[in-house]
Amino acid sequence: MLKFIAVVFLILGAFGSGYYFGQRPVGTLQQTVSDLQQSLKDLSRNVLDTTLGIERDLRRRQGLVDAKSRLVQAKANVFDRNFGDAAKELTEAVDALEAATKGVKSDDLTNAVRDLTGSLREIRLEIAMGKSVPLKRLDEIQHRLDQLLNK
Repeated sequence: MLKFIAVVFLILGAFGSGYYFGQRPVGTLQQTVSDLQQSLKDLSRNVLDTTLGIERDLRRRQGLVDAKSRLVQAKANVFDRNFGDAAKELTEAVDALEAATKGVKSDDLTNAVRDLTGSLREIRLEIAMGKSVPLKRLDEIQHRLDQLLNK
């Protein structure tokens, strides 16, 4: 009995859907299909853009974290009067920041990171030349790095 009721419902469903689609012109169905294709393309484009944006942000943040760790190590080396290792650490910090901004469109954050890279280069040059650099200046750059990480 249950099988008979299921078969009747299937036949009624097939008849009802055939009647429904028979009443609609073919152009309407084709338009619906093309609208669905366009919305699927838009959705996939938005997902791809979002994914690339997340990847760029992650690369930037990783570069900032690496640069901060190198800067902290360089501060320790300057405090210990080990200027050669401090210059190496600052060089690696500059490399990390350059890698974070490589191939990225210019915006406020990217310009701030590039400005910070220039400041690190100046300090590295002063340390490499044997000039004394006050720890307050390194603290200021570390503070700027922290601000960029919090954005």
